[in-house]
Amino acid sequence: MGRNVLVSSLQNASFSIIFQIICRCITFAINAFIVRNVGREVLGITNVRLLLLESTLLFLSKEAIFRSALSSRHNKHCSWAQLINQLWITVPVCFALSIPCLYIWLNWLSAVDPIYAEQYRFGCFAIAFSCIIEMAAEAPIFVGQVFCFVKLKVILDTGHIFIRSFIFILIVLLNKDITIYAFGIAQITSACTIIVGNYAFYYVYIPKLLHYRKELKKVDDKHLLRDRYGQHFENMDDFPFVSIKQMLPGMLPNPNSVFNSDLQTLVLSFAKQGILKQVLTEGEKYVMSVSPVLTFSEQATYDVVNNMGSLAARFIFRPIEDSSYFYFTQTIARDTALVEQKREMVQEASDVLAYVMKTVTSIGLLAFVFAQSYSGTVLLLYGGADFVEGGLPELLLRWHSLAIVLLAPNGITEGYMFATNTSKQIDTYNYYMAFFSVTFLLLSYQLTNWFGPVGFILANCCNMSFRISYSVFYINKHFRSVGMIPLRKSLPGPMYLSVLIVCGIVCKISEAYFGERSILWHLFIGALCTGLSVATWSFENRELLRTGLARYRTRKQSLTPNEVHEN
Repeated sequence: MGRNVLVSSLQNASFSIIFQIICRCITFAINAFIVRNVGREVLGITNVRLLLLESTLLFLSKEAIFRSALSSRHNKHCSWAQLINQLWITVPVCFALSIPCLYIWLNWLSAVDPIYAEQYRFGCFAIAFSCIIEMAAEAPIFVGQVFCFVKLKVILDTGHIFIRSFIFILIVLLNKDITIYAFGIAQITSACTIIVGNYAFYYVYIPKLLHYRKELKKVDDKHLLRDRYGQHFENMDDFPFVSIKQMLPGMLPNPNSVFNSDLQTLVLSFAKQGILKQVLTEGEKYVMSVSPVLTFSEQATYDVVNNMGSLAARFIFRPIEDSSYFYFTQTIARDTALVEQKREMVQEASDVLAYVMKTVTSIGLLAFVFAQSYSGTVLLLYGGADFVEGGLPELLLRWHSLAIVLLAPNGITEGYMFATNTSKQIDTYNYYMAFFSVTFLLLSYQLTNWFGPVGFILANCCNMSFRISYSVFYINKHFRSVGMIPLRKSLPGPMYLSVLIVCGIVCKISEAYFGERSILWHLFIGALCTGLSVATWSFENRELLRTGLARYRTRKQSLTPNEVHEN
């Protein structure tokens, strides 16, 4: 197998960042349209209550199974048939979870306005149905990730979001009074496109791959087939499917048991951890939904600000986190001590961890500094004067920038820890996660009573601080046996920090002078300061950039073209 995991991970991160930008731009445009034309209460129902239901069902149904399946690719005793069977469990799991979730969402949570009650009921059932449909595509999605079909994932995800947005906007433009109905219909339709797109690709790809294999036996040099078939079929000797039917449960030849016991154990460990992680990730929305702390209008305001404050996390941190997790799972063996693994692979993983940590931490600090001067301006341009009236949105966004500084290292350190933990270590961490979850919920409730919506952000900062501390302790202990301390090289340099401080002061002066006189001049000064900060970071880390570029070029030159599987 000539597929390069590091190159694939970098490609996946790059394409994912582009996709996230497109996705967020579309979502922000839709939210702005709803805020200005339909009302915040509807936005609160769809973006907080209904999307919380979707997040809950999808995360609890597939997260543990998908992550454990990725990690089990190194397990020689786990066959492809067992992996496919395990992935299809997500469908009945999602169906089983949807029953209690629907009952809770319809009967236990705070009631919606009577004029939206019927639409809300339809929206809940539509979300549950779309999640069940989406689970049927987990097998081909998993295959695509393992065999590095990077562009396929990006194209299908982009098509999914465009179709969902087009249908939603079309229906709302025809009748603004059925916005929640439109939301549910768009969710079901887009879920169907996920299934059709993934299976249609393999329906076309597999016969061509089989034909390519027959042709390959007739020639001595497989480069002769590249002009006819392209590079998408090279180095696919380990592709186990000869028919699209074999992606269904029980269809792939399997001399072993239906399920793998080691995989099942890992799934249970991730499942217990997943429940706690879901509470930590969406805790503030659960608190909003269970207790009448905020109205739906206030929930919509918080959600808009939270999404805007999470731009860095969604555009950059999450794709990098996912790609880093995939890279570490394929580079570091989970059940083998580092001293027993290849030294060059361990060194590469250590360097990648340090460089990624340094990059995301620098981005987090950049967001924090400029948010102090540009929160009000950005929100004014987004939602209008009525939206920013009272100052609460601006206050929330400034505080949320503090959470971004912690989001940056939290995702990467936890990603490495989850990628290299054994089942026993994962179970141990679950106890800490339980403590973090309970603490987070209690802090959310109490701090919200004291500080209002800002309390959610403060509670989240405390929670991430706890998790980062645990992850850093684990990473230092893990690398100690090989004499490496990768996190020592992960902090931004003094030159970059000094320039950030100066730029922060300049931007505050600009806000005081140009804030009400000329938004364009204020934005222009911010753009100059941002460019100066990025240039300073690039100069200070020129050796890092040069090394990374040289390593990438060396890898591409050292591999023959057929050894780099690009899709």
